[in-house]
Amino acid sequence: MKDFRRKTPVFALCGLNCRLCPMYLGNYCPGCGGGEGHQACAVVRCSLEKEGIEFCSQCGCFPCERYEKAVAFDSFLPHSRMIRDLERAVEMGLESYLAELEDRGTILESLLAGWNDGRTKSFYCLAVYLLEAEDLHRILEELERNVSPDASCKERAAMARHAFQDAAAARGIGLRLNKRPKEMKQE
Repeated sequence: MKDFRRKTPVFALCGLNCRLCPMYLGNYCPGCGGGEGHQACAVVRCSLEKEGIEFCSQCGCFPCERYEKAVAFDSFLPHSRMIRDLERAVEMGLESYLAELEDRGTILESLLAGWNDGRTKSFYCLAVYLLEAEDLHRILEELERNVSPDASCKERAAMARHAFQDAAAARGIGLRLNKRPKEMKQE
């Protein structure tokens, strides 16, 4: 939405972690309330109608019916954790939550700088979004410790992908986006 601004564009008012989104990282979207380039959004319109609340969790109707369909399917990021992440931000305090989000963003940047074969950006965004922070730190440390100095970019990416898939499987997490079926998109 044109001229829509928020104090925290890296953490969307609906609970998405824009800081970890491939669109945000690619400079295609400035994050929720980051200004020009922000996509039209029913949640933003709702926020503006309710005098510009910063997060849906501040609304007396949270979680409302908007979340019922939203959490079932993903876009560039998983939607299944939107409510949980908003609740965590309230429990932890926004500053602590944003610090954790920044830590995840730093891990993601390290992966993209040293372990990306040009085909793993979205996968890394998803893994960093869904896995626990301690898993992310452990995996990154193990990768750095075990990588051969002459490993190709493709080999490094395969090594990282395998490590993240193993960690996700151990926690029962699927590292796939849940896309809306085509027949539902036409409705």
